[in-house]
Amino acid sequence: MCELLGMSANVPTDIRFSFAGLARRGGETGPHADGWGISFYEGRTCRSFHEPEPSSRSKLARLLRDTAIKSRIVVAHVRKANRGRVSLENTHPFSRELWGRRWTFAHNGQLKGVKRLPLGGFTPIGTTDSEHAFCWMLGRLQDRFRALPRPETLDRAVADLCAELHGLGVFNMLMTDSRTLYAHCGKRLCYLTRCAPFGRATLIDEDWEVDFARETTESDVVTVIATQALTRDECWTDLARGDVLTLRDGAIRLLRGAEGPARATRAEGAPERPMR
Repeated sequence: MCELLGMSANVPTDIRFSFAGLARRGGETGPHADGWGISFYEGRTCRSFHEPEPSSRSKLARLLRDTAIKSRIVVAHVRKANRGRVSLENTHPFSRELWGRRWTFAHNGQLKGVKRLPLGGFTPIGTTDSEHAFCWMLGRLQDRFRALPRPETLDRAVADLCAELHGLGVFNMLMTDSRTLYAHCGKRLCYLTRCAPFGRATLIDEDWEVDFARETTESDVVTVIATQALTRDECWTDLARGDVLTLRDGAIRLLRGAEGPARATRAEGAPERPMR
């Protein structure tokens, strides 16, 4: 299995803190040593970095951990290969252009029979079931809408496609069209929202503590979504299987809850702080 990391914020925000924890799981504190990637959005497009090697030993990943690239939407992934060889073309996140915007997609899990789904105008470059699912989703959206629809209309269409793929296996997913970050929980996914009053946070996988009160303003809203909690002293909310979230400017909306409500989980010693 792989691990996902996403961020949605109402102001350009750097994700170095969270990415540092995820990168350690790429072959050091976790087994996800078969590649990594991250995409930082700026307007309708993004700058992306990929390597088919462990992020925990990557000089490029270390550079990004030490460089404050600020973005309002970020998608990252560390890979444990199960479908498709270890190679650059099979390294997430994947991206394509649709309606004049750069779409980005990352997936954790296995989808039985997904390659039997017919593709439209988008063709995979690699051999993963994940990229096939992404191309299928974009093809279905392109067939349904001649131009970019309103966000609320697109939200419903994405949720419908996620429900179809949910029936094929484990479909933990992050996807964005540069406006909205979509998340679907197939088995395991959690999130937290940081907003005023800000507190301190300490990574689980690295000895790094941040006082967010010193790094933010009172109006900042930042939501981080991950496969597993990245910090030991914050309250993360676990999603239920089948849940679909939309995240815009850090604000969360539960679009579809297939198997029950989301629930809050608290790491040992974490304060009981409500999510906003």
